[in-house]
Amino acid sequence: MHAWTLISFLFFTGLVALITWRITHRDDLSNTRGYFLAGRSLSFPLIAGSLLMTNLSTEQMVGLNGAAFSDGLSVMAWEVVAVVALVLLALFFLPRFLRSGIATVPQLLQARFGPTTQLICNVIFLVAYAVILLPIILYSGAVGLQGMLDLPVLTGIESSTTLLWLTVWGVGIIGAIYALFGGLRTVAVSDTINAIGLLVGGFLIVYLGLNAAGDGNGIAAGWQAIQQAQPERLNSLGRPDQQVPWPTLFTGVFLINLFYWSTNQQIIQRTFAARSLSEGQKGVLLTGFLKLLGPLYLVLPGIIAYQLYADEGIAGDQAYGYLVFHLLPPWLTGFFAAVMVGAILSSFNSALNSTTTLFSLGIYKGIFKKEASEQQVVNAGKIFGWVMAVAAMVIAPLLAGQDSLFDYLQTMNAIYFIPILAVVIVGLLTKRVPESAAIFGLVGGIVLIAAGYFVPPFNGILEITNQYHFVAGVFVVLVLGMLLIGKIAPRREAWVHEDVKAVDLTPWKGAVPIAIVLLILVFAIYFAFAG
Repeated sequence: MHAWTLISFLFFTGLVALITWRITHRDDLSNTRGYFLAGRSLSFPLIAGSLLMTNLSTEQMVGLNGAAFSDGLSVMAWEVVAVVALVLLALFFLPRFLRSGIATVPQLLQARFGPTTQLICNVIFLVAYAVILLPIILYSGAVGLQGMLDLPVLTGIESSTTLLWLTVWGVGIIGAIYALFGGLRTVAVSDTINAIGLLVGGFLIVYLGLNAAGDGNGIAAGWQAIQQAQPERLNSLGRPDQQVPWPTLFTGVFLINLFYWSTNQQIIQRTFAARSLSEGQKGVLLTGFLKLLGPLYLVLPGIIAYQLYADEGIAGDQAYGYLVFHLLPPWLTGFFAAVMVGAILSSFNSALNSTTTLFSLGIYKGIFKKEASEQQVVNAGKIFGWVMAVAAMVIAPLLAGQDSLFDYLQTMNAIYFIPILAVVIVGLLTKRVPESAAIFGLVGGIVLIAAGYFVPPFNGILEITNQYHFVAGVFVVLVLGMLLIGKIAPRREAWVHEDVKAVDLTPWKGAVPIAIVLLILVFAIYFAFAG
């Protein structure tokens, strides 16, 4: 059994690597445009595939299904509300980003506010990716693979700690090779191939799971059995005692989604590489349609696992791997594990590629060596990328023991998501707010949220309000504070957002109609399951 699992795993993993190499091995990676922005050549299928797979790592597959195992359907907010953010990215943020011709978000802040803002934002991103994002991707991937492949039996290693470290380092090294030797286009191509496998495998798990829940009588019988057994867990509107109470959809949950999809360097770097605004908008809105399917393979399996295994004492973050291992035949288990490795690698190498972009263009060339050649900038990014990869591989195993991986991820992300989002929005919507206001927003926001999370007596605020309401309140304070500073001490000259002619900025004619359809579908999904 385990031999077939291992053989199919190695076959499908190698196949993706081979196809990716065949497509991208002649790419010119000697300059920053080719290495960090894929030569600004990405078409909408590659943008959509890469956006989807950068997002769909195991912190989503394992973490979100684990949250659904604990709380039910209400955690679908992280998928469905994301569609609203993607609409705003397509119609508002992306035209402005491409007008600036930027490769990183801090570059936009430098053009709008000044070099100090760019430096602070770069440091925030780099620290957050090193200690939060990259380690969580590796840890959640290792946990998921251990469950799917039954690695203790497969490897003969009985120590869970030793196995966790080995899995983390194995995945981390492979991901680093993809990201640091291949550049953004290699990441985008492998993402798109893996996206196909992930969707096929994800829906296959749902089909087999519903069939099992219906005692082999088909998916309709399985769904009916779940509705009868746990109707209270199929409510799209979360209760106050759950991870995503429904009022937070309009406050912190929306703002965190908005940052993640419109301002997070790891995600939007592939949109910066669009060959035109039209292609970028098509890719972003196609991603929106795919995200509407997200609850089917990112939430429903957790509910199915609860139906089948709630009495077996498994933890939420073990539920998805446990479900896959028990439902799939050995050769398909290996295939799906390969797809999951692809998902892990996608998020890890995308974050690592963005990390090298931020360091190379913002820190190395921006501060340390302004006269550096294109090749020197690329080489510096590769070296720094290995440093970040090793740091993440060291930190990842230390995350063991979290109650809910996905809730932990969103909680920690808010520390830097909210301040950067506030500064970007104020920067784009105003002309005279000065750099001092942006510095207040970035530094003050992190201090306020961190104090509210960790520092007595300030953390007492979380006893009287939900954490997502709290971070939304901080967002409002930051925006008002920056506007006040702009009123008291405005810039001498109004900021002019220049078009650097990097790409064709003609918008896609279908962007607005498709955006409206997506928003209608969001409300329809919530209404259909509101109880």
